[in-house]
Amino acid sequence: MMITSVSDFRKDIKSYLDRVAKNFDTLIVNRGKESGIVVMSLEEYNSLMATNHELSSRKNESRLDTAIAKLKKKESYAKDLIEE
Repeated sequence: MMITSVSDFRKDIKSYLDRVAKNFDTLIVNRGKESGIVVMSLEEYNSLMATNHELSSRKNESRLDTAIAKLKKKESYAKDLIEE
């Protein structure tokens, strides 16, 4: 995670954005007394939103926990996808 001020961010915005995108890093722009801003890559954001969706209901969360437990106990198996 990187932290910078608004003025430093303005001076070198391209470099900051390149590092965020390339390294999947998160940037916090400190705005003094005002609320800070978080900058992250679109890929990282989409991943967070997908995780949030998967954990949004107790039923989904339970299914994921069960699947993880099976993987850890080596009780899982692989299947080929049927292509039509």
